[in-house]
Order: sequence, then structure tokens, then C-alpha cells
Amino acid sequence: MNAEILAVGTEILLGDIVNTNAQYIAQGLAELGIDVFYQTVVGDNPDRMKTAMNIAFERADIIITTGGLGPTGDDLTKEIGAEYFGRKLILDEKALDRIKKFFDKMKRPMTDNNVKQAMVPVNSTVMYNENGTAPGIIIEDNNKILIMMPGPPKEMKPMFSKQVKPYLALKQNHTLVSRTLRIAGVGESAMESMVRDMIDRQSNPTIAPYAKDTESILRITASAKTDEEAEKIIEPIAEEIYRRFGDSVYAEGETSIQETVAKILIDKKVTIAVAESCTGGLVAAKLIEYPGISEVLLEGAVTYSNEAKKRRLGVKDETLSAYGAVSAETAAEMAKGIAMTSGADIGVSTTGVAGPGPSEGKPEGLVYVGVYIGGKSYVKELHLAGKRNVIRERAAYSALDFLRRKLILD
Repeated sequence: MNAEILAVGTEILLGDIVNTNAQYIAQGLAELGIDVFYQTVVGDNPDRMKTAMNIAFERADIIITTGGLGPTGDDLTKEIGAEYFGRKLILDEKALDRIKKFFDKMKRPMTDNNVKQAMVPVNSTVMYNENGTAPGIIIEDNNKILIMMPGPPKEMKPMFSKQVKPYLALKQNHTLVSRTLRIAGVGESAMESMVRDMIDRQSNPTIAPYAKDTESILRITASAKTDEEAEKIIEPIAEEIYRRFGDSVYAEGETSIQETVAKILIDKKVTIAVAESCTGGLVAAKLIEYPGISEVLLEGAVTYSNEAKKRRLGVKDETLSAYGAVSAETAAEMAKGIAMTSGADIGVSTTGVAGPGPSEGKPEGLVYVGVYIGGKSYVKELHLAGKRNVIRERAAYSALDFLRRKLILD
């Protein structure tokens, strides 16, 4: 089976809101092994909605719509869908009762137009909304399925995960399982070349390389009758990727670099302090995203000026005079200084030129990250591209990855 996602809403076309629903639905369908070849957005216009639905059903077995189930006159998804299948709308008393209770709970009066939301096509499956007023609808006829859900993500996501996915899972005779490997310090093109031979001979599973702003990702996907069978198909491919990339593979799934580093720090029971210049607190902020980091993170200092570096961290005046604030020597003294003054086991530092343009003869994008660990200082030189805040984000990510690698070796 294949599906098309049809988002309804002029506000999406105008760019007033981002269509995050489509991403969520597409990911869920991929997990079920249902292909999505097209995603369409159409405004709140009945003629264009009919056209979009007709085109979608010409090329897909399943259409999943979001939006257009509200109480106003331009909310017409349900009416268009019912017309397509030749179904009349009738009042669903259970849906109406739930809508009334929703308004009672909110201590707000229900207006007459909300009754419109309780009207459903004859012989349809009603998906009652636990988080709003508009029920979802499923119509199935002549090997075509129309699934209509409300537009607000807080209503759509639970409805999709709890009601739509189980319904569609029963239609499948196979499952699709994906395993995502997150890779740090290897660019997309380099990563792709390292697995080119595996991609060229792939069939099942498949390997998909893609890049985010600060990291590269490999997604391995296998099709099988059960999840367990799919996992067995994936395992030898994953093992080979781990062998090729070594410790550049830092995590799987949705685990971030900061979460990975925080877990290692907590597991090892080692404390850390951070001194930042060009990243302006980003490294510490990322670590603080992880609950429980207070066990090991002692403090963070933004030492932006040379005076702050000398006063707070003990960076030598002669170091700054001879090498400048953006230098390996300064990064090393910053990392050691924050560790010594805070009493932490580990010190991390960043210093660089985020731009725009060069500074003190140093080019934009030149960054040094330092790690003081086990009584020794280590520094890595980075040459980063992008606008100011992109460079800062990449520098913070690189500092965490540099720390991760040192923690693994320690």
C-alpha cells in the first residue's frame, strides 16, 4: 500500500504555520512499511480540495488529511470526503456528547456551529478526540481509504499514534523497521563514500545517508514479516558500519550528542566545568538540557574578554600577547583554568572567531576547543563555515564531541 498526505489549510500555504504534521505522519507510515510518494497542501477552497483529493486517489491507496474539521464554514474536509464516497452526513450522538463535555470542562458555552463537528459520514469509523472537539473519520471503500484528522498537532499526534497506526497495521502483511546511527566528525560526502559499496549492493535492508547541520546520519531500514526478523536483517549491516566508523558513531535513534556526553559523565562520576568565549554559554546550555546533569556539572563561565580570561581563568598575559585570544595555547589554559578554579575533574573551553569577518588577524570560522582531563590539556583546531550563529552551534557541538572522545579514551 502507498499513501498520500493531504494537508488542508490556507494558513500553511501562506507560511503562517509550519506543516509539522506531515513529518510526523510520514515517519509513522514509514514505520508501518507504507510508502509515501506525495505530500500535498491545499487551501480552504472546496473546488481545489476536490481536485486535490481526486488526484491523490488516482495515485495512492490511502489519503491521510489533516485540518478542515473545525466548526467554521470554511472547514470542509469532512464534507468533501463524504461527497467523494457518496456518503451522507449524520449526527453522531456520542461525538456531540463528548463535545458538550469538553466545553463544560473548559467552563465555556458551546456555540451552535460546534454541532457541525459531530456530523459524520454514514458507515464510517469515528475516532473520538481525547484532546479537542473534532473527531477523526475513516472511510474505506473499493480498496481506497480516507483518514481525516484534526489539524492541531496536540490533537492529531495522539489520534494518529493511538488510533490510526493500529488500524493501518492490521492492513499490512509486513513491517518496516529502521535503525538510525548518528555519526560525529564525518561529513556527509565522506560518510557516503565510506559506505558506497554497501549502498551499491543493497536490497533489503537499505542504507540511507543524510546530514543535519552538525552531524551525519545513516538510517538502515529492513522489511520483514515481524520486527524481530527485521532486526536480524539489520544487525550485520549495523555491525559493519560500527567497524568502519569506530567511535565516530556516538549514538542511535534520537539521542543527541549532549545526552551522550552527559550520560558518560554521570556514569563515570566525573565532574566538569566549562569556560566559553565564542560559544557564549552554548556548551553549558546543551549539557543542562539533560536531567540529572547537576550531579556532575559544577559551573559554566562565559569569559568573552581577555580580562575575563585572565581574571577568572588565570590565562597568562604573555600567552594572550604572544598567541592571541584565539589560539591553541589560550584554549589549553582556559580549560585548565576552569577545572582548577572550580575544582572539577574536567575542564572544557572554546575560543574562536564566529564572525562576521576576521578578528585580530584570525579568519572567520577558526575555533579552538580545549579539554583538560587527567592532568593534561588537549586542544583541537576547527575551521567552520556558516553565519555567526551557525559557527557557534557547530563549535559547541564539536567541543562536546571532542570531550566525548577523550572520555572514551580516559
